Order: sequence, then C-alpha cells, then structure tokens
Amino acid sequence: MANETLLVVDDNEALREGLSEMLSFEGFTVLTSENGLEALRKMQIVSPDLIISDITMPQMDGYSFFSAVRSRPEWVTIPFIFLTARAEREDVLTGKNMGAEDYLVKPLSREELVTAVRARLARSRQLEMAQLQQAYEASLTALANAIDLRDRYTRGHVERVTSYAMTIAACMEWPEWRVEQIRFGAILHDIGKIHIRETTLFKETSLTEEEWEEIKRHPINGAEMIKDIPYLSHAVPIVRHHHERWDGNGYPDRLAGEKIPLEARIVAVADAFDAMTTERPYSPRRDLEDAYEEVLKCSGKQYDPGVVTAFQTAWESGQLHKIKATWK
Repeated sequence: MANETLLVVDDNEALREGLSEMLSFEGFTVLTSENGLEALRKMQIVSPDLIISDITMPQMDGYSFFSAVRSRPEWVTIPFIFLTARAEREDVLTGKNMGAEDYLVKPLSREELVTAVRARLARSRQLEMAQLQQAYEASLTALANAIDLRDRYTRGHVERVTSYAMTIAACMEWPEWRVEQIRFGAILHDIGKIHIRETTLFKETSLTEEEWEEIKRHPINGAEMIKDIPYLSHAVPIVRHHHERWDGNGYPDRLAGEKIPLEARIVAVADAFDAMTTERPYSPRRDLEDAYEEVLKCSGKQYDPGVVTAFQTAWESGQLHKIKATWK
C-alpha cells in the first residue's frame, strides 16, 4: 500500500494534521490543503491517488471542489471521499449522487479512516486493471483485424470466431474465468497470416506445394509472435494448434485426440464454422444449416466429439444464429 499519494483537504488545521499523521504512519505520502482552491493548485503539480475532502470550507466547499476535480479528464478517475462533521441524510445523498466513492463522518477512528482509504484504493486499482484489459483487448482485436482489412471476404471473422468459441466453451459448463481465457487465443488465432503473401492468401485456384507450406506455417508464425508476452501465455497453444485435427492429420504438429489443447479444439470448430458460412475467393458460402451438418459429420475425424456436442448445444439454443446475425 505504500507510496500512494493522498490529498487531505480540510479547513481545520488540527484535524488536517491529525489525518495526515495517521495516514503517513500507514506508509502513504500525504499532501494537505485548507480549501478546494488551494487543493486544485497543488493538483496542478502532483496528481493524488485519492482525495479526502471536508464539505464545509471557505473559498471553495467540498462539493464545488469535487465538481472541479471531476470536470478534468485527467482527474476524473481519482477516488474521492467526503469527510464532514454533519451526518444529515441529505448531505450523504448529495455526495453519493455526485459520484463520490465514500462518505465518512467526523469524528472517526484511525481504523475507520485507513479501512476506507485502502478499500477505495483497491477498488480503483481493480477498475484500472479492467480498463487496461479492455484497452488491451481492443488493441489486439484491431491488430488481428489487420488480416480482415486485407480481405473484404473476412470482415468480422475475428469477432465471430471469438464469440463462437466462448459460447461453445460456456456450453461445456466451464467456469467464467476459464471461458475468458479462450478469448485472446480466439482473437489472435490467425495473427500469423500477416506473414502470408496476398497472392497466396487470396488465390482462387489450387495452391502450389510451396504456397500450401506457406499457409501451414501461419500457426507457427503466430505463436512465435506472441510467445514472449506473459499476458498472452494462454493464447499461445490456441494459436499454434487450432488447425490440428482429432484424427492427427492436421498441422503444424500433427497432434491427435486429447494431445491437442482443448482450447485449440474449440477454436478449430468455431473457425471452421465461420469459414464455411462466409464467402471466400476459393469457396462459396454455405448456409448455416449446411455448415452445422458438416461439423457434425466431421465429429471424431476432424473435430473433438465432446466439443461438437457442446457446439450442438449452442446451435440448439440459438446462440450461434444470433452471433452470425450480428454480422450480416
């Protein structure tokens, strides 16, 4: 918890210094101000990790100070705790309706103060991590869609495969955390295609042996691209093995059966289903029913029978139809 910077704003000097001493003892760096205007000037120099502010103060009260803080984009996510000697219900509601993270009533014990501060900081870090993950996912999707931008036929492929794969995983009764782990592998499953020549990738006639070898290297290339990124460790086996077959006749490593990572077996079904139901230069689009029957027919040969059973469940629930309809 040490090293976070807190800003305490209160016109009562004794209380201000008392709060500062208690929080400093807990390892926090504490800045103090006697009113909102002074606090805003200090924030121009140092942006605190959390603000504790009195409500009734001269020059600028706590509510006005809060509004000023929230009006600045760079400060909008700073946790804000109101501190006041008044405990009237309307004051509490006013602060919370404005969006303050907490409301403490003076006098308060050291334990109450420290518990509230730590809880707000922990929640703030959780939100920052969630926002970072969303931004990271959006960036990865944009990178993966670089393939789509090269080819009008595959628009939405990344998003559909990801949705299909997560839906199938959920139908296998996976816990939510494990379903989430398949997300990045599905997003990045074809990232290695960035190295394939366009003349090969979009060729409408039969591939030469050299071109086919180029295609078969894309799972290896993709896995190599992300193998040193710890955050994507769960995605590497998916990217490398999503073209393996249950019967061992896939690529790049000719793995068979349960030697193929389960997540890769799920993405294999999702990827194939989307490929069959999308117009491609080398293959006409099939309707959903036809593609569904093809997946069932290849159970035990190309696809894991257990995954196909979950795929059937997703089909019968109508979830696959909804995903496809989103991208029509």
